[in-house]
Amino acid sequence: MAFNEQLNFNNSISAEEEKILRSILSRYPYKIISISKARSAYKVATDKGNICLKKFQHGKQKAMNGFILVNELKKVGFHNTAEYLKTKKGYVLVRYKNYFFYATEWINGQEVDISTLEETTNTVKLLAEFHISVSKINSSGLKIKDNIDNWLDLYNNKLNDFLMYKQAIDKKLIKSSFDIDYYNSIDIYYNRGVKTLALLRESNYFLLINSVNRETSICHNSFYYQNIIKKDTDYYLIDLDSIIIDLQITDLCKYITRLMNRDEYFWDFDKAKEIIETYSNIKPISKEELKIMLYVMMFPHKFWKLGRKRYIKHKNWNERKFNKKLIKLNSRITKENEFMEKFENYINQ
Repeated sequence: MAFNEQLNFNNSISAEEEKILRSILSRYPYKIISISKARSAYKVATDKGNICLKKFQHGKQKAMNGFILVNELKKVGFHNTAEYLKTKKGYVLVRYKNYFFYATEWINGQEVDISTLEETTNTVKLLAEFHISVSKINSSGLKIKDNIDNWLDLYNNKLNDFLMYKQAIDKKLIKSSFDIDYYNSIDIYYNRGVKTLALLRESNYFLLINSVNRETSICHNSFYYQNIIKKDTDYYLIDLDSIIIDLQITDLCKYITRLMNRDEYFWDFDKAKEIIETYSNIKPISKEELKIMLYVMMFPHKFWKLGRKRYIKHKNWNERKFNKKLIKLNSRITKENEFMEKFENYINQ
């Protein structure tokens, strides 16, 4: 684990919390100097340097997967991760009531700045190298979710959710401005989703999923700046708890989609093209994989997610925030369509 050196650490840990943490940390071969919060974890200063302590309540196997993966990656020469630390008795996990804790080294670097294309392309090189490396490991000790077969069902379920959102709005006696505007936008996004699903079914998606080695087609599944640390000129990938089995292009596709939603990129295909080609220079992407990437990016994930927050999870946001999110999504439609058209032309050239 690692975090940006420039983060503002919150030292206001209660006396009871610090007592518990020191009890847990006493199982490690370190003298504890200080403990401070860092995001959802703790930065611990010790006599042997800084370490990171992470607490979680569920997903014990996820933490073990991370430990196993880091060790397997080292065996094949990939060292750009944070090493997991064992207790005095050789354990990876420490249990306290309903919680588990584990510790890793602390990489003294900074969260990567993806506002520049140069830095983003450097992170994509890291992703490609990670994907190549995991294809070489012995994955027999990992127990991770296989998501490869789920795509069509996942998209079909999301399309059904759009119909549920419509029904939920229809049933409301008093409709807010958001309800009305969201309702009026559903057909646009629903039709895009239907087109995506049809294109996936007509593609070589099934040939692709049958051609990959399911034991080593591992995705980080959370590849974004918070989980990429730059130390000097090197880049490190952290938080491997969320790894899944899937087509590895999904890591790249999700990353590009998130970047395109940032002001610095704003659906600029030339920038996306440079990112894709940087990755492909290290780990080649086939024409069929590019098509799958296009279809994934075409699906209205963010619009679906906004509806889910409103009509399924009943997120406690005020109307202004909901409206702001919807206006932002709708303002991007033209730019997104232009991007998809350029992407399709790029594939077919």
